[in-house]
Amino acid sequence: MSVESLEKVLQSHPFFADLDPGLLETLVGCASNLVFKAGEFLAREGNPADRFFLVREGRVAVEIFRAVGGPLTVETVGGGEVLGWSWLFPPYKWHFDARAVTGVRALAFDAACLRRKLDADKAVGYEVVRRFASVAVQRLESTQLQLVDMYVESR
Repeated sequence: MSVESLEKVLQSHPFFADLDPGLLETLVGCASNLVFKAGEFLAREGNPADRFFLVREGRVAVEIFRAVGGPLTVETVGGGEVLGWSWLFPPYKWHFDARAVTGVRALAFDAACLRRKLDADKAVGYEVVRRFASVAVQRLESTQLQLVDMYVESR
């Protein structure tokens, strides 16, 4: 895939769709196009969080491992969504497993490359962190609703 087409793919993803073209150009050099088969891991808890993903197609289960009962899916991320913000915060370790439920096409961003660019260009850094903060708030609200549902069901 050429850089030009990668820029178009990046621009068409909802996470970066309205990003200023100049800022988008800064990010594209850290991106690569990846494909995962169903069952493959995109991330493993405790491993270095050396990238994040923009899911283009497919579904990814975000899981925690239970000693009794095995993996528990806490969230499913699909096409048009972002996966992973552990790359932003030291010690840069994944907090969950992420496993492809179906075949997945994703853009992966090299974390070290991106952190260097975010540090060098504060406008890009602010915009990327702002977008990740929005995702974190949405996911926390979703988790809150799940916990409320679990509490109500257990009564």
